[in-house]
Amino acid sequence: MSDVRHFLDISALSSEDLRAIVDEAHARKAARLDWPKAKPDEDAPLDGHALAMIFQKNSTRTRVSFEIGMIQLGGKAIILSANDTQLGRGETVQDTARVLSRMVDAVMIRANNHQDVLDFAEASDVPVINGLTDLSHPCQIIADIMTIEETQGDIAGKTIAWLGDGNNVCTSFIHAAEKLNFKLRIATPANYAARSQEVAAAKAAGADVSVTTDAKAAIAGADVVVTDTWVSMGDTDKDARMAAFPPYAVNDEMMAHAAKDALFLHCLPAHRGEEVTNSVLDGPQSGAWDEAENRIHAQKAVLMWCLGKL
Repeated sequence: MSDVRHFLDISALSSEDLRAIVDEAHARKAARLDWPKAKPDEDAPLDGHALAMIFQKNSTRTRVSFEIGMIQLGGKAIILSANDTQLGRGETVQDTARVLSRMVDAVMIRANNHQDVLDFAEASDVPVINGLTDLSHPCQIIADIMTIEETQGDIAGKTIAWLGDGNNVCTSFIHAAEKLNFKLRIATPANYAARSQEVAAAKAAGADVSVTTDAKAAIAGADVVVTDTWVSMGDTDKDARMAAFPPYAVNDEMMAHAAKDALFLHCLPAHRGEEVTNSVLDGPQSGAWDEAENRIHAQKAVLMWCLGKL
């Protein structure tokens, strides 16, 4: 079995490794408060290293946070869209992986299909990072955990309410609930529920995860409220989604059911007036902008772990 450290899903990490990654992200952020954004960290631990980034899907936060993260770690990032590479002309992901393994030290791939990332990693001799797939979004969750702990303290024992689509970000929250011992209440329309096999696996491992179609039941007394856009890239059933999701919109009335000091999170981009109102997204309980910034520190910690620096 390969001993390369791929970062493909939170479920594949030990609790100790996940904790180490989050702690590293906190420490890296604290060490460079008020520094210019592109100034390398004092130790520049990835000096001389190169990261290739492959985007089958568009990105703002993932792309910029990985590129700035590599600059801060002392390394360099190379950006590749699928259409700019031989992947767009039919080269297999395995062959692309074999070639890039000879040229760079790690690869981040944001893919349409999770299986593509698994196939890429199997053929790669260097660490592969899941930058988002249809199944999961593990990098996002590292930033979310950071943001929660900055305002709420240790995430262990906290109650997190997920409202809306049981999508890839929701799946990564399910994976993390088992590793870091927080309570996760998921409220979705019946036709857009979280993946039942992921919920069952988390429960079997001892995670406190519950699912419901009742948004107010899920949010009652929650320490953290999280939602995401109702129509993601690749979804073709917009009309059905727009009809199903309004009862899960996070507005002031919905937030009043959460704990008084509850934190609101959204991984962005937000569709204002749909899954969240302006008053919540821009309000004093919103951590969405810290969450976006924390993608940089989270990506840096993931890279450090993948390259054996943790």
